[in-house]
Amino acid sequence: MFIRLVSSAPQWVSGGDARVEVWAPPGLHDNLEIWINGRKTSQPLVSRGLRLEGVISGFIDGENKLEVRFAHGLVVADSIRLTNHPIQGPMFSGPHQHPFVCTTNQFFLQPKIDSDTPPGYAVVGAGGTIAGYSRDCSIDTFVSYLYWATDNTWKVLPPGQTALADMTQVTLADGRTVDFIVRREVGTINRFLYSFAMLAPRGDDPAHPDTSLWNSRLNYYFQGGVAVGHSQGAVHGRSLDIEMLKRGYAIAHTSGNNTNTHYNLQLADETAMMAKERFIERYGVPSYTVGLGASGGAIAQYILAQNHPGILDAALPVQSYPDMVSQVTSVGDCELLEHYMDVTDRNNVRWSDAKNRTLLVGLNAEPAVIDPMSAVKPLIGLNGPSMTTGSTECVRSWRGLFPLVMNPWFGRAANSDSYVPHSDILAIQWTHFDDARNIYGVGADGYARHTWDNVGVQYGLKSMKAGHITPAEFIDLNFKVGGWKQPKDMVQEGFPLFPGITPAMAVANPALFDPWSRRNMTLVPAEGMPAPRTEGNLDAMRAAYTSGLVFSGLMPVPTIDSRPYLERDVNMHNAHQAFAIRQRVLKRMGTSDHFVIWFTDAKPGTLPVDKSYVAVDVMAQWMANIRAHPFLGIARNRPVAAVDSCFDVNGNLIASGPDVWNGILDEKAKGICTLAFPLFSSSRIVAGAPLEGGIYKCALKSVDAALTDGTYEPWAPDPVSVDKLKQTFPQGVCDYSRPDQGRP
Repeated sequence: MFIRLVSSAPQWVSGGDARVEVWAPPGLHDNLEIWINGRKTSQPLVSRGLRLEGVISGFIDGENKLEVRFAHGLVVADSIRLTNHPIQGPMFSGPHQHPFVCTTNQFFLQPKIDSDTPPGYAVVGAGGTIAGYSRDCSIDTFVSYLYWATDNTWKVLPPGQTALADMTQVTLADGRTVDFIVRREVGTINRFLYSFAMLAPRGDDPAHPDTSLWNSRLNYYFQGGVAVGHSQGAVHGRSLDIEMLKRGYAIAHTSGNNTNTHYNLQLADETAMMAKERFIERYGVPSYTVGLGASGGAIAQYILAQNHPGILDAALPVQSYPDMVSQVTSVGDCELLEHYMDVTDRNNVRWSDAKNRTLLVGLNAEPAVIDPMSAVKPLIGLNGPSMTTGSTECVRSWRGLFPLVMNPWFGRAANSDSYVPHSDILAIQWTHFDDARNIYGVGADGYARHTWDNVGVQYGLKSMKAGHITPAEFIDLNFKVGGWKQPKDMVQEGFPLFPGITPAMAVANPALFDPWSRRNMTLVPAEGMPAPRTEGNLDAMRAAYTSGLVFSGLMPVPTIDSRPYLERDVNMHNAHQAFAIRQRVLKRMGTSDHFVIWFTDAKPGTLPVDKSYVAVDVMAQWMANIRAHPFLGIARNRPVAAVDSCFDVNGNLIASGPDVWNGILDEKAKGICTLAFPLFSSSRIVAGAPLEGGIYKCALKSVDAALTDGTYEPWAPDPVSVDKLKQTFPQGVCDYSRPDQGRP
């Protein structure tokens, strides 16, 4: 006989309740009692064969003892020690962030008052005066019923209706055709809004939900985007994804698992754990939980699966990156290099061909994708030979995002006018690093520590070695490119990044024109002196590793990583990232047989074919195989379609099999998909870093060592060039043959 929790691990109980199982012979079921902290509880458990199951409440915050005793409480049969945390959190993510702006108005609700005095979100009473303040942004849980109408919208199901002319129906996998009605539960967990949705029969009782239309599978949806916290955020529309619901899946989603709310993925992991616990308490244990989400929502799946095995049983990342911290490294190079080409080296006609800019940034560039600033630059006198109307991915996709991550003055929170005192909002350091200051820590200057570092980085190295840029250009670039000011020294952005500054204002006052964030760069301080580079904080880097913000390559669940091929659109979701992830998985796990990569071609400017739901169905078969043959493991249970593949613009298969991506991570002849989908790289890869990224602080070697070990071959620098290199890199240059010095 034994008792166990099924809704969470014992140390991660939240909200004062948990779903439990007691395994015991059926004949003993009527003679067992549940005790909490030495007191008997009369809450019933349901007998199901060899087990009793149900939700038990009454845990206090902190340590608890849960026991199963024989009748009359004299003999303890089994017990568990568990730790309960408040439903508002936190469990392990550290102190709550304040200020924190409530966004419950998404559901036309005000948050519950939890303080009579500021600071907090102002809750307005019936007379229009402030009735109190909310710091945790809580709402009472509510259930609503919606139906999918013939006009392809969700509508509220009127109570007591037996038939509606515009109600659609859906046919389930078992052949049943039912009304397309969805039960939706909404509330707050860990201060974020959550939504649970699943098919429900007409007449369902919200207090005792009927799960007979649920296929027992749970889709946990992760939304992408980039934001820097201090907001409750919004529940995304795909929390009511019709394709998942019509397949019979339940959908769980929270605003805390939306990287357009925040990018503290430790906090996101915690929120997902608490939300899944709540789902299990309410509806039971799913047969499996599959993640789905793109961009930041893909990163979130990798980080959650790595750090907290068991929350996800399968993953469907779309348009993925390995992690956010790695991406910030090369994104921070973008404007440094664009500024160099636009301004510092503006007399160099090489940069007038947008394609040549790839030689430095690594990312794709297209002359046909117009840089919107190209029309403004001549109006302020910036019209040198290097000007181009084309765009790199840096300009088209990443402009403004590095200031959002790094500049304390730049961010903002929606709905913040109702936060009292509003001066608290204005005083926020709006950066990713401050948003996750519980992880990165705070320096002596009062600002969050950051990981961004370019000391020793030799921009354009591979392009110079290949003869695509000259040694003189390579030397000049690295001497003058510079770095970024520390956050404490940054100032507010200019045009076009900061709202309210018009093109006409920038033309009248060219000092306002600053698409590169030049005002926050460390440029050449004086003639003949190199532009200073930026040092990241080693403690911050090590915290990124130890907290799990860095994806190490540990991916313990079946994964289909899919993406539309958007390189011709110079879209930010660059295709080489899939193989950066695979390389990390290979290095950490020794195999990537459970990690599938799909590419689908896309026409520029058109909506690409979405293979996500094909992946959902393939994963369903994969999971069924695993349940049927657990002894075979993940890789040997793959269905035929769960294999590396590429598809054309119509979604038709081009090729599939274990060799289609040959030539990317190995020296084999290029596979069919490798040839069909050319990959680009990044500024750091061009500088000599490995494809998988993840080097936050490169090991350094002296310029003399680089001269003798072949770093610059076939170029043989003359004495003047050597002297310039030593001025540029007084601490040495990056040695990418050695591990990241930021690793603990």
